[in-house]
Amino acid sequence: MSIAGRFEDALVAETAPGKEGPALLPVRLSRAVARMLPVDGAGISLAGDGGRRIPLGASSEAAATAEALQFTVGTGPCTCAQESREPVFALTADLRRRWPALAGLLQERTPYCAVVALPLREAIAGLGAIDLYFHREDAVAELDVFEAMAVGDLVTSVLSDTAVWSTWSPARGPDWLHGPAAQRRSAVWEAMGVVALGLEVDPAEALAVLRGIAYASDRTVDDVAADVLDGRLDPAELSPRGEPA
Repeated sequence: MSIAGRFEDALVAETAPGKEGPALLPVRLSRAVARMLPVDGAGISLAGDGGRRIPLGASSEAAATAEALQFTVGTGPCTCAQESREPVFALTADLRRRWPALAGLLQERTPYCAVVALPLREAIAGLGAIDLYFHREDAVAELDVFEAMAVGDLVTSVLSDTAVWSTWSPARGPDWLHGPAAQRRSAVWEAMGVVALGLEVDPAEALAVLRGIAYASDRTVDDVAADVLDGRLDPAELSPRGEPA
């Protein structure tokens, strides 16, 4: 069977009744990728301006956590793939050498020891990429890069086709941009505004403050943003470094 046929079968298998809507399409696509390829997890994300990164969907909670950790650190294989538009292969030694903070967090909080990040074509909004996660380093060698890139093209095609055949406003974008993971991340942008106002800093500095708090407290930026918006954390009590004033 062709790569396209196998991917279609995987996507059908991951489309449960009641979860067919476009908002959950990236989750189904991520699970289909993880089902079809010899990987232990997968996630789809977009990168935008000002360090903003939108998680669209993940194949599992562990894969979602891995994405959140990369966003918390502010760099990693997926960010590199999105910026360079080239595949990035990162085994344990590569992670420790290039992204030591992320390597430590992945080891502590996920079962993954290796990541392959593949850029998606430009047919969708922003700079997209797929993260492929592995429990074993030697499993990376089992990945057929041609097949993986072809699957990435199929993911882009499905997202693009869904956008073409659905109704949405240019300001909002397709519904698959507003799934549960993306909505949770949107709270970070709101919290950035609150922090920027409270500390009288620009949004980039506000994001750095949130990241500093998250890393120091062994949480994710998403968790810290929720604390800010819920009033459990007062930005006015912080210094621009995210430390108690």
